[in-house]
Amino acid sequence: MSVLPPRPNAVIDAHHHIWDLANDIPWLKQQRVPFRYGDYSPICCNYMPADYRADTAGWPITGSVYIEAEWSRTSATQESRWVAAVAAETGVPSAMVAWCDFASVNVGELLASYASVPIVRGIRHKPAAVSSPADARRGAAGSMDDSAWREGYGLLAQAGLSYDLQTPWWHLDAAADLARDFPATQIIINHTGLPADRSPEALVAWRKALEVAAAQPNVAIKISGIGQPGRPWRAEENAPVIRDAIAIFGVNRAMFASNFPVDSLISDFDTIFSGFLAATADRTEAERDKLFHDNAARFYRLQSVQ
Repeated sequence: MSVLPPRPNAVIDAHHHIWDLANDIPWLKQQRVPFRYGDYSPICCNYMPADYRADTAGWPITGSVYIEAEWSRTSATQESRWVAAVAAETGVPSAMVAWCDFASVNVGELLASYASVPIVRGIRHKPAAVSSPADARRGAAGSMDDSAWREGYGLLAQAGLSYDLQTPWWHLDAAADLARDFPATQIIINHTGLPADRSPEALVAWRKALEVAAAQPNVAIKISGIGQPGRPWRAEENAPVIRDAIAIFGVNRAMFASNFPVDSLISDFDTIFSGFLAATADRTEAERDKLFHDNAARFYRLQSVQ
């Protein structure tokens, strides 16, 4: 690896989790679900702000964004209150993205409940998706095309909340249409659009899908979650993905995130964030400041002291 640029003076980690297994989080306890990194048993333990701070030691973390951790869906309001209480006690996180099913009959009630939790900045809901681009079809129930789902989604602007979208890249055409039809709502694509297949053909298709989404000005992207199962996180392998995502969205609509503790399955925090630095060595310091800090502060409406 070439000599890295200096570390930024301030970092906002735009996507991470904390959890206490005393809470209602079935996928970390009695259940095991299919997972893109394979066996995830090493993270099926408590992960609290002290653990997060230990993992991020050496980096100037001035803010962070907690993303809903797939609690039992009947416990969504409890999750937001628990996170707010932990944040008030420890200072981590700075903001959170909560959960809501936009097709649910009680979507309005749930969104209204978040108004009493000031730390909530947005909603993440994973719309219906298929496992391969060959199977992708428009119009499925529960997808971004679903009229009931869209009706609930339409309440986000009134609630002043953004939308964190986690979906494979082959559904980003629907995301672009959603962004166009609801221009007042900010969409933030999670995990770089999930470019798991690194074949040349798949990467060409991934780039085209990102270009379609990026054509809508109210779409941004979080560069995270680009590990591959069974392989350590290597800067030389991931740098092209990082650079392409930034080139497509521009330095004003991209941000870096750890996805910890999930991505601790494939690397440590320092390796990943040093990889981000290496991939942006040709950028100016001001541009790196946007990617590591400023854009996350703007999109998640954070006050972060540098």
